[in-house]
Amino acid sequence: MDPWVQAGAAEIARQAVRHLEALVSVSSPSGDVHGAEECASVCAALLPAEAEIERIPCSSPGHAPDLLARLSGTGTRRILLLGHLDTVVAHTEHRPLTRDGDRLIGSGSVDMKGGVVLSLGAMRQLVERSQDYAEAALLLVCDEEWRRGPLTHVDRFAGWDACLCFEGGERTREGDDAVVVRRKAAGTIKVTGHGRAAHSGSAPDRGRNALLALGVAAEAVAACHDPQGPHRLTAVPTVLNAGEAFNVVPGHGELFCDLRADELVAIEAVLDAIPVEHGGVRLERELIRRWPGMHSEAAVGSLLERASVALGRPVVATSRGGASDASHLAAAIPVTVDGLGPRGGAAHNPDEFVLEASLAGRAEVALATIDAALAG
Repeated sequence: MDPWVQAGAAEIARQAVRHLEALVSVSSPSGDVHGAEECASVCAALLPAEAEIERIPCSSPGHAPDLLARLSGTGTRRILLLGHLDTVVAHTEHRPLTRDGDRLIGSGSVDMKGGVVLSLGAMRQLVERSQDYAEAALLLVCDEEWRRGPLTHVDRFAGWDACLCFEGGERTREGDDAVVVRRKAAGTIKVTGHGRAAHSGSAPDRGRNALLALGVAAEAVAACHDPQGPHRLTAVPTVLNAGEAFNVVPGHGELFCDLRADELVAIEAVLDAIPVEHGGVRLERELIRRWPGMHSEAAVGSLLERASVALGRPVVATSRGGASDASHLAAAIPVTVDGLGPRGGAAHNPDEFVLEASLAGRAEVALATIDAALAG
């Protein structure tokens, strides 16, 4: 293993649990300004003194500013490290970090505060490599979990040499370290039912039941689910809200559906499968969230070869269905690699965890990939 990779990863791992505990202790659901500001303060304290820290407007209105930390060097390469500080966990359900054997359990631990900890450690190690880059930057956004629109920072980093994102890592079935080079596009369909309320006991037939119509819309979306098909489309109704009282025909309601596919066009086609009317209820359909797919496999082949040499063991490319900010950057930075964070599981669930034993190994993978990116 490359000496810089080995020594740097050991130093990152030595402090990682303590740093993860500090970051996970902050409840930071997406959109909560106070939680995001507290997380940003923790991160600023863990960055090297040489980093120039800037707060830049978030892509989503009403959110705290994103954090951008930059190191300047005397080389020519420009690399971007990427992560997010927000979680999906509400304040009332937040869990600070606890230990259960090798599992470090806590809200947002693997998605993605564990990865943020490794990225901060990587920035500290990059200080001594200033001759190898013109600029090394870390962008931590505050709205990844719930953003509907585009990532507004893409143009700022267009044409950089590499983007390295620290979402949770994984292994192949053979036990090799894997990084993500391909992601599905993601979309959220919102269907609004416009019916008519009526007393469900004395005049039920005068109503137009939005709940039933939205149920038909949900079935139409679910019928498009085809994960083994040509577009690998997953179409899952996830939230249905209708009605305000137990004795009133619901006159209004909303349905949300989560969709993933290799390309956005397959997701957009699902809109046409939803009827515009059912049982006298008008169904208003819209795609409120569009995330592009990520297809970096052709551009990162040589980078992963160099990373494998620096690591002293294989770094294997893999794909993932979940969305990530890396997908937005990949269109502007062809050499984009994701999944550099620690291994864990149960993301978005109460028992979300990071495997402590993975922290050192995944820090090695991250630094080896950075070393490969700096080599060009």
